[in-house]
Amino acid sequence: MEAPAADDRKRNAAVPESLSHEMDRDELSRLVREANDAGASYQQLADRAIDPETGEQLSKPYMQKLATNAVTTAPNASRLRAIAAALRQPLTVVQRAAAIQYLDYRATELSGYDDDVRVIVAHLAGMTPASKRRWRAMIEAVENVEGE
Repeated sequence: MEAPAADDRKRNAAVPESLSHEMDRDELSRLVREANDAGASYQQLADRAIDPETGEQLSKPYMQKLATNAVTTAPNASRLRAIAAALRQPLTVVQRAAAIQYLDYRATELSGYDDDVRVIVAHLAGMTPASKRRWRAMIEAVENVEGE
């Protein structure tokens, strides 16, 4: 049998954008894997995975499934609190990761900042990398002068 042409191999190797996006939606699973990679066993994570409000505890198999992106439904609020406790992460970090993974959430706003900061960031977001570097240098120069 003849080997596929180079163009056919390239076409077959390319991952469609939609599939690539789905593969990248594993933010919460990634947090669990990172905790495991840092030395916490799945049993240790499960032992810490207790919702401080309800006392619900997550199991080792659940944590393993979560790490492999095999949990198909979004965790409820109690489970999110338990996962945050297991990972020793702020609840907001876990909530955001779950929203990205299960709800296709994409942050489009800056919360916790005033209008001036949001307008500045919006302008910077549309700039070329060279323009961003120039603005960063100007901002840092002003900070250095004011700090003296």
